[in-house]
This record gives sequence, C-alpha cells and structure tokens, in this order.
Amino acid sequence: MWFKNLVLYRLGAWKDSAESLSERLSHRPLQSCTGSDLQRNGWLPPNDEDFVYTLPPHLLICLGIEKKLLPASVIAQQARQRAEEFEHTRGYKPGRKQMKDIKEEVTDELLPRAFSVQRRTHAWIDPQNHWLAVDSANPGRAEEVLETLRKCGVEFSAAPLRTRLSPVTAMTQWLVEDTLPAVFTIDQDCELRARQDERMKVRYAHHSLEGAEIRQHVQGGKEVSRLALTWGQKISFVLDEALQLRRLSPHDILSESSNAGEEAFDNDFTLMTSEFSHLIRDLVEALDGVDER
Repeated sequence: MWFKNLVLYRLGAWKDSAESLSERLSHRPLQSCTGSDLQRNGWLPPNDEDFVYTLPPHLLICLGIEKKLLPASVIAQQARQRAEEFEHTRGYKPGRKQMKDIKEEVTDELLPRAFSVQRRTHAWIDPQNHWLAVDSANPGRAEEVLETLRKCGVEFSAAPLRTRLSPVTAMTQWLVEDTLPAVFTIDQDCELRARQDERMKVRYAHHSLEGAEIRQHVQGGKEVSRLALTWGQKISFVLDEALQLRRLSPHDILSESSNAGEEAFDNDFTLMTSEFSHLIRDLVEALDGVDER
C-alpha cells in the first residue's frame, strides 16, 4: 500500500465527506473498453470495498485507466500493406489524405482485437492538513486524477506545492554548504544540471557526494536538480526540481511493521499517512515553508 512517488498539491477547503465523495465516484466507475475505445478511465475501490477508503481525516481514492495495446508500428505495417494494394490496383500511390484514411481504417479494424491493460493511480487526501498527494512519477497522470475528480462534481481547489526556497537552490546549498537539517541525510545519487543549458547534465549513482568534484561542478555553473535523501532513518527518496518525491522506499523497520496481521491494508495506510505527514512537514520546513502567493 505504500506510495512509490508523491506529486504534492496544496489543498484548499474540502467540502465532501467520505460518504458523499464515495457516492460521487460511484457514478463514474471504470468500465472496460468497448470495440472502438482506445482508453477509458474511472474509479475503482482502493481496497475492494467502497470507492473511498477512510482513516479520519485521511481519504484514499483510486483512479483506474484501461488502455488498448495497439503499437504504432503495427498500425504502420498494416497501413503500408494497404498502401501497396492501393497502388497495385489503381496504378498510383495514395496521397496524404488517402494515407490518413487508410491508417484510420486500419486502426478501427485492429482495435476490437487489441489486448487491454489496466493501471491504477492512487491519491491520498488530507483535508485537515490541506494536502492532496498522488502516487505517480508523471505529473500528467496526477492532473488526470484531479480532472476526473472535477468531472464527478467534486468541488475543490488544489495547486502544485510551492515553497519559499526553491528545491534547486536548497539542494545545491545542502550538498555544497552542508546546511541540510539534521533529520535528513544525503545518500549517494544526484543529478547536476547546467544553469544556461539544461541539456548539460552530470549524474552520480551509488557515488560519494562529499568530494571536491561536486563543488567544482557547482563552481562551473551547475546546480542540483535531483538529490537522493533519507528522512529520519526511516524513508529514502529522491527529491527533484519540481518538488516531487520519487522512489520512496520505507526502511526495514517500517516494512516489517506494516506487513503483519489480517488488517495489513489498514496498518499500511495508517503507518504511511503518519510517516508521510511528518516527512512532508519536515521537508517543507527545510525549504523555508509554503509559498502562499
């Protein structure tokens, strides 16, 4: 049940109770793709019961996406064969518009026979502390969760988390000036990016970040865009320039305590929300607080 990534939003006033939210989501459940559908989305129960799992004040929801697997290379191959048949029977190659029509025809024919795959994107809502967190490494998927919520009539405001001190500035200072708050430790992965040309990057993996080499990169005009950290000797993660937390990994003491007993889901969610709430609080404080502008 532990989230692997966090896209964080600052949540405004939240009006819906767990019951009313579940009722709204139940009107848009995930349904399987029909013959001509390339993709569908809808809500799924996070724990195979209600559409909203609740541990007051925390809420957990799950957006399901079903998508047909129809690679562009398959469409292109079939379209080429049709184009050759077209040329053979008519004596000339299909034009741009005719080629477009051929591809659309091929797609329509192949879709009903394509396999479907399903993915789930969980979101954690904390109305009391004004957080909405989506378990995704892709900001676009996080926005899809918010957009689908609004389509269900859920009224709320949510903006990507911004802090007074930018993550890039803070991570560079932490690495070079050793100003990281004591509750965090720096691990062995980071990425440095040139200020003037974002294509110029240097990545370190499983490498000590304490040497003069890192400082030389910074002095040469680079700044830290990703940095691996551990919080409270409990959770390791990678912080990036957009203030997203990636590759969240609870340490053994948390993993062991969350995997025992018949109420594993309840235990996991209880432990995750408690630890993540403190982690987010400490990280925001390390970045000089929320930018409310």
